[in-house]
This record gives sequence, structure tokens and C-alpha cells, in this order.
Amino acid sequence: MATLVKEAARGKSRRRAISMTLGVIVVGAIVAVCIVWALQFRPPQDSMTWDSSPPAPVADNLDWKAVGGDPGQTKFSPLGQITPRNVGRLKVAWTYRTGEMARRPAGAIEHSEFEATPIFAGNKLVFCTGFNRAIALDPVTGKELWAFDANVDLTLHPSNNFNCRGLARWVDKTAPRNTLCGERLFMATIDRRMFALDARTGKRCPGFGSNGEITAVPLSETNAPWDVRIIAAPAVVGDVVVIGSSVNDGHWAHGSSGKIRGFDVRSGKLLWAFETVPNSNGKTGGANVWSSISADPERDMVFLPTTSPSPDFFGGERQGDESLANAIVAIKASTGEKIWSFQTVHHDLWDYDIPAAPAMFTLHRGGQAIPALAFATKQGFLFVLDRLTGKPLYPVVERPVPKSDVPGEHAAPTQPFSMLPAIARQGTSPDDAFGVIGIDKWMCRKKLEKLRTGPLFTPPSVRGTALAPSRAGGGEWGGVAIDPRTNRLIVNSNNFVDALRLIPRAKFTGAERVGDTQPQLGASYASAGISMFSILGMPCSAPPWGMLNAIDLDTGKLVWRSTLGTTTRFAPFGISLPWGVPSFGSPLITGGGLVFVAATMDDRVRAFRLSDGKELWAVDLPASAQSSPMTYALGGRQYVVLTAGGHGMMGTRKGDYVIAFSLPN
Repeated sequence: MATLVKEAARGKSRRRAISMTLGVIVVGAIVAVCIVWALQFRPPQDSMTWDSSPPAPVADNLDWKAVGGDPGQTKFSPLGQITPRNVGRLKVAWTYRTGEMARRPAGAIEHSEFEATPIFAGNKLVFCTGFNRAIALDPVTGKELWAFDANVDLTLHPSNNFNCRGLARWVDKTAPRNTLCGERLFMATIDRRMFALDARTGKRCPGFGSNGEITAVPLSETNAPWDVRIIAAPAVVGDVVVIGSSVNDGHWAHGSSGKIRGFDVRSGKLLWAFETVPNSNGKTGGANVWSSISADPERDMVFLPTTSPSPDFFGGERQGDESLANAIVAIKASTGEKIWSFQTVHHDLWDYDIPAAPAMFTLHRGGQAIPALAFATKQGFLFVLDRLTGKPLYPVVERPVPKSDVPGEHAAPTQPFSMLPAIARQGTSPDDAFGVIGIDKWMCRKKLEKLRTGPLFTPPSVRGTALAPSRAGGGEWGGVAIDPRTNRLIVNSNNFVDALRLIPRAKFTGAERVGDTQPQLGASYASAGISMFSILGMPCSAPPWGMLNAIDLDTGKLVWRSTLGTTTRFAPFGISLPWGVPSFGSPLITGGGLVFVAATMDDRVRAFRLSDGKELWAVDLPASAQSSPMTYALGGRQYVVLTAGGHGMMGTRKGDYVIAFSLPN
């Protein structure tokens, strides 16, 4: 992912380096894209007449008490004060700045993200910064009420960016009201710790570990202090708090352990640890859970989206069973006992992790109400599973895929293909090369002709292999959102190509760096990314490069598809073409019939009409928002809130903003 997004963000720097001999080409390209812009792009508000009547007051609703809105990660709220008729009147209600831009060293800011989704706890809006500073705000005014700094180690390896995507909440139903830590927050950190804090005051919970703090991942189970971090919000089920971890699974042939752990919410005692890739040597490494975790508290179930085993791109020397890698694994929250698993990639060679937790819903079929899960994958598939058994509820077919041409590799002969509509382009060839003008397209085609190309699951090679979807994924860490009233699923997706080549160990010096390099120490091959952007800094694959997709889960049909984002950061001179851009973060669905989504590289937040995907509202943000919005109602008003802080790997505009939107009084 780092290669892809860094190359996109550096488009302007690349263009400055174009020689004077290409000046005429650039001018021609600018003229061409300007014509396209003039013909195709119109601001969505131009044709709308907004309802100017005062909005009806809405009842208080502070139910957004998990990062995904609920334990099942549906990212849905029934609130409907904001509608397609009045969304164009949304204004900033308040803005809060965390102060991290001034508080932290410039080098740390460069390697940081601010992707948190706020939740409600103690009747306050609470979240964490990328540096694990937990903050509580007044939800009406945005005033800071308390803050707690975990004082994380800022000397961590810079390839592991500073990040915290959210907090988890737990209420002690046996404790008297206003008891210290009767309602508590859990924050896991990039330096492998976890804190329990009182939701009302931000004070440490004294009965949890040592003064409210535990070591969540022992140093003895890592390859290096900087090799493992925790960035996702924990999941709380009953009296158990569950965490995964982010493992640097491309650095070593045998990466750090990918164990998932369950702790007692009161004492912090380790209750269980679930290993995903055990083998005769103890571990292969990786197959961890770096993203969100969903849960069914009534059934004592937790659903784990696992990642690739280590190393990412060469599996010839992996040992042991990989069946729980790249899988949804259901376990008992109270014991860590496996219930079922469903694998989406066999013997992963592409870093096609499952990037987000599955979302819970009820599938209506043949007069039955079936407990179900839905999720998107990096390879651009949607899967729907029976929540109780893990069996697919829509067909999944094992299909033959290309063989590896790398000595020592044993690529899987078949891979699972979901028969639901794909959310991203899958596979590529030189004929797919894109350019604004002829020379631009020709140069992209030449890049593709030098690589191994083919259908989805074409293995990495020493020659270099084009990957579509890219390693960043068709689906990404934001995951899907589901409207339980209609079973309409919304997911944003990325839609362009990148490339990767393997470097034989004897030829690897570290100087081969093109974009990002994975040394894969101890394996027969290292890997290096290959830029797949044109001389104008635009992707070599055809647009749209970012999309918003709507699927009817009861029928399995695509309802609509819209482009998401403009080329402000890609095109020459920031020309804004409606061709879509990369996005990282999830959509939010509301009862008013709207889909809110930020996430894009063009520094905007948008609202789409849920019924047909029409973009109704978009505003510029003071910083890029690779994050997921949430919503609540208080004092008769509905608010939509997001964090905007930029993304180190994507190179988007940095900031430290929390912004709330609402309709005028």
C-alpha cells in the first residue's frame, strides 16, 4: 500500500522533474484534461434547490458507542433530521484541534495518521489521536473536557506509522452510579500496551493491571520492539476485551506472532490467546488481525479478519497450516475457542489481507431470517456468510488460477471467487493502459509490457507482476456499511493497478528500492514495488480510480455505482476531474436516506443519496480525512462528526481537526 499511495501523493514532485523536451506534451495534456473537465464536471449542488424550512427537532440519540456504531460494525444510524432535501445546508457546528501538530516532532508527524472515529462514553465524545492521546469533548460545543496521554515511544521504527483508530467502551452493570471506572474506556497503543480509563474523568482504572495499564503483547513474542503495534479499537464482549495487532510481516520470513488475545475487563488478566499459524517451529508469523473486530455479544462470538502469513510475497519456505490466514475466524469471546473459519485466499502471495471486520445483518430468504455477515476483500470481492456456521450464503466457486514461475514457490492451484458483483477491476493486461494523450498512454503500455500481466491471482515474479487490484486493495480498512431496514450494503473501493517484483536473495542489496522494499529476511527473495503512474502523475490504469458501490444483500444485485473523489491531487495543476481517487475509511448510512463518506485523497467530505448514489453535497476540509464519520443527536440537532488529520503513507494534507456538521438552527 505504501508504494501506491506515496507515488500518487508525489505526482506534483514528479512533474517538476519532467524535462523541458516534454513541455509540449504537458501543455497538450493540460488542454485535453481541461476540455474533459469542462464537458463532464459540474458541482453537484448546481441543480439542487434545498429545503430552507427549519429542521424538525430530533430526539437525543447517543447510541454510537462502538467505532463501527455497534458491535456488529454496521456503521448505520436511524437518525434522519438531515435528509436529501436539506443536506446542502449543512454547516460546521464546531471545530476542535488536538494540538498534536504543535506537540509532536516534525519527524513523528510525518509518520502519523489521524483515523479515529469518535464514540460516546460517559455522555462525552471520546477518541484517540495517532499518538495515543485519549480526549473527551462536549458533544454540543466541542470543548475539551479531559485528556490522557499514553506517552508512547516516539523512537519506534518510522515504517510503523503512529495511529489509533478508536477506543472501546464497557459498563460495569454491578457498580453504583458514578463509581470510578464503572464506565471505562480501553485504548491499545502502538507500543503494545493497553489502558483502562474512567470514561467520566479520563483517570486510570486502578484495578486494571498496574495502575490501569498492561503489556498487551509481550516483547518476547516480537522480532523487534518496533515490529508489532496495535492500531485498531479493541472489541468488548461481556467481560472480555479482545485485541489483535499489526505485524510487520514483510520484514522477516518468520514474522512476529499474530496472536489475538482476550483480557478480563476488570483486572486486565490475560484470559486466552488464539494462535492463527502454528507450526512445528512454533510460528510462521503474521496472519494477525490489524484491523477492526466485530462481535455478536448475544452469542458470545467474535469475528476476526485475519491477514496474510509472513512473508507477504514469497511463500515457498512457509511452514505449517495456513488455513486460518486470510480468513474470517469465529471464536468464543469468553474462551478463545474456535467455532468456524472461512478462507478467502489460499497461500497468499499478494498481501491480500482481509482489511476490515465483517458487518452483521439478517438475510431474508425464503421466508427465513438468517443471521449473516458481509465483508469486502482487497481482491475486490464481497462475501456473505452464515454467522453461525461460516457457510457462504451466495455462491463461492473455486477456480484455477495462474501458476508461479518462481523457483521454490508453490502457488495454490485454485482460489475462491465470490459470485456477488466485484467492487474493483480484477486482473490487467497491456491493453488496459491509460493515458490522457497518446504519448502518456504509450509510456504506460510500455511499463505494463515489461511485466507479467494476467487475471486476478497472477503470482509475483522476478520479472515483475502487475497487480489489479493493487496491494492497497479494492476493499480497504474502512469496511462496509449496511442499512438494516433495506439490507443495502455500501462500500467504497479503489480501482487501479500497481506492480511488484521479487529479487533473488543473492542479488538483493537494498539499493533496489523503487517505492517500498520488503527485505523478507530469511526468505529466498526480497520484494520491491514498481511505480505504475504516468509521467503526469496519474495512474496507468483507466478511471474511475475510486468508487462507491451499493449492493442489495437480499438479492445479491448491484443497485448503483458512483465515482468517489476528484483528481485534484493527481491531475496537472490540480485540475478537478470526476474520475475517482483512492479512499481509506468507511461510509456512514443514516436514517435520512444519506451516505456520508470522507476518506478520499482530495480532502473533501461528501453526502450521497442512498436510493440512487447521486452526490448531493461536498465541502473542502482543512486537512485530508482518511477516517470514518459518525453521527448523533443532542439538544434537538443531528451532528455528523469526523476527524481530519491526513495520512503519512498517502502523503495527504496533515492536520489535527475534529469537525462537527449540523443544520442551522
